[in-house]
Amino acid sequence: MSGATYSSAGVNLELYREGMARLPAHMRRTQCPRVMSKEGGFAALFALDFKGLFARGYEDPLLVSCTDGVGTKLKVAIDTGIHHTVGIDLVAMSVNDALCTGGEPLFFLDYVAMAKDDPALLEQIVRGIADACVECGCALVGGETAILPDMYHPGEYDLAGFCVGVVERKRLVDGREIQSGDVAIGIASSGFHSNGYSLVRKAVFEMGGLACADRVPALGDRTVGEVLLTPTRLYARPVKAVLTHYGAKQVVHGIAHITGGGLVENLARIVPDSVQIVLERGSWTVPSVFPWVQGLGNIAADEMERVFNMGIGMVLVVSPHVAESIQKQLADLGHENFRIGTVATATAAEDRVILR
Repeated sequence: MSGATYSSAGVNLELYREGMARLPAHMRRTQCPRVMSKEGGFAALFALDFKGLFARGYEDPLLVSCTDGVGTKLKVAIDTGIHHTVGIDLVAMSVNDALCTGGEPLFFLDYVAMAKDDPALLEQIVRGIADACVECGCALVGGETAILPDMYHPGEYDLAGFCVGVVERKRLVDGREIQSGDVAIGIASSGFHSNGYSLVRKAVFEMGGLACADRVPALGDRTVGEVLLTPTRLYARPVKAVLTHYGAKQVVHGIAHITGGGLVENLARIVPDSVQIVLERGSWTVPSVFPWVQGLGNIAADEMERVFNMGIGMVLVVSPHVAESIQKQLADLGHENFRIGTVATATAAEDRVILR
């Protein structure tokens, strides 16, 4: 009887090395002079470049850190064989969170866990990650690929992402400055983003009886897979543009990334006890993908609003005198947006966010 090998246990080191060799080219196009580490090291080095930060107006910089995954949207990617878009999702979920502090992303790391070595699959995922990092202006400095044959079925994988950014302490956006009279501006989402896919998949595949290859005439005659793999919108460019334009004027009082839990739960995370945000149904356009899934799964309206973003991926709570200007700036940058609510004085007994 021949002895056991790593390959017989499910890990092919030759394929692993091939996969690793495909990644540096994608990483290099995201990087900047502040990336100090060389390829293949045990850890990534990133120069904070305090002189450069100070020259840009930083006096007391704080580091911002976020982590997230993609969830069961990965099941759709695995079923369709399309894997680069979930790489975009991975970056978006963490970078969009980092923006909620008023900060800017600096660098990103990924964790990919796979059932078996698959260099082509790994490269697809990392290509999407790199594309998103370029768009957001952050460097992909490294990550980890784990081959776990007994943890996943063949063809399956999981993703996690980690973003580090920076924000000036006196320009920190944490919701404390939200006050009566402020305006809530909602920036349009691209669809479900990366949230609620356990419910989406139940409605579409189990209750609707559809398959990924089926076409949906009502949604541009795209396939179900294409519709459901629409990547999470990246908000780094528009949010950074608004914050840069107004500088130290502190007119953006709160920023919320609308993920699982919908508008009400995510906005409530940033609203102080003294006020409440009143959101108006019908003040924004709900993309047709939401009623499509709602109909397939016979999902109640309040359940839809409790789980999904319903067409608003990020909310800026701003001073009323700049609201119109910010809306125009966002539109000029190609981001559809809506005035979705206002801030009012509240008593301690009232909900922080009301959707009416």
